[in-house]
Amino acid sequence: MQGVYITKAAKFLPNDPISNDDMEDYLGMIDGVPSKGKRLTLRNNGIKTRYYSIDKDGHSTHSNAQMAALAIEKLNDEYFKTEDIELLACGTASPDNHMPSHAVMVHGELKHGQPLELISPSGSCCASMQSLKTGYLSILAGNTTNAVVTGSEKLSSFMLASNFEKETERLAEMEQNPIIAFEKDFLRWMLSDGAAALLLQNKPRPNSINLKIEWLDIRSYANQLETCMYVGSDKNADGSTKGWKEFTPEEWLQKSIFSFKQDTKLLGREIVPTGTKYLKEILDKRGFDVTTLDYFLPHLSSEFFRAKIAEEILKYDIQIPQEKWFTNLSSTGNIGSASIFMMVEELMNSGKLKAGQKILLMVPESARFTYAYCLLTVC
Repeated sequence: MQGVYITKAAKFLPNDPISNDDMEDYLGMIDGVPSKGKRLTLRNNGIKTRYYSIDKDGHSTHSNAQMAALAIEKLNDEYFKTEDIELLACGTASPDNHMPSHAVMVHGELKHGQPLELISPSGSCCASMQSLKTGYLSILAGNTTNAVVTGSEKLSSFMLASNFEKETERLAEMEQNPIIAFEKDFLRWMLSDGAAALLLQNKPRPNSINLKIEWLDIRSYANQLETCMYVGSDKNADGSTKGWKEFTPEEWLQKSIFSFKQDTKLLGREIVPTGTKYLKEILDKRGFDVTTLDYFLPHLSSEFFRAKIAEEILKYDIQIPQEKWFTNLSSTGNIGSASIFMMVEELMNSGKLKAGQKILLMVPESARFTYAYCLLTVC
């Protein structure tokens, strides 16, 4: 079998970085009252700046598809052009529309695109890794000689105060917290916008940093665990969900059906232990000695989970000291499916990498608990 290599990485971050103090200038205040949960959430998540594809009036400056296309265009150079793409795989949790699919819309935004094969993985944070696996397997199978894969998100529009005001008007339980329930409010201070793209090829690029994909494993635990993070639905007391089609248009606003929501108790109980157990299974199956790692790139939704992960992996004697961890959460925020590619892009272009080094990617997805792990070798 031929190898598959990440030969170039690029990103697009919209507008200027936004500080913690300026967030409500863009997202607004629900009922005109500053959030009670904002300070606590920001203290725990460790995010200092993030990016929004909206202005202070809540008007969009870039669509999700446009951001992904702009990241792809940055892959262009003297060795590769947009019209050379053979497969386009675009993952996202926040497509601009249900139909046409996200990858179709990205394809339509490319300035010099040609007709090509494409796929649109959807879901949450692992959508980009599912795109990566599609491109990886396509090249391994000889279906294509290259693939461009993206992760992109436009999450700021979900977090605007106007999306929640109808709910606070009608729910009596909000008297104790006049904003909204913590499960909805805390995500407003976690999420960011942006896009990143990776170029995969069947041969490494000469005189450049290339990352060979050694393996990529993905597993869902939805058969064992109920929904944790959701949008376009509401969660019932028995753990099942009720989709937006079963609500009236009036209820869409009254219940903030199209806002991001998360079962924080379920998240805290399952996200780290389940993912660590799966990592142990992978390491045993692959026979990989984790002490040979040079870099560990965990997608952290919040710095709160750093200590939790470090503690849990030690229970399985998985030794990854903190000096090998590489993240950029504090500067970019949590960009969902784009976050892991953002880290790869930053590390790949940092000048720090040397041939032979090993890099482990980790992406936990809390939507209904999916995990992705990928091993890369610098060459």
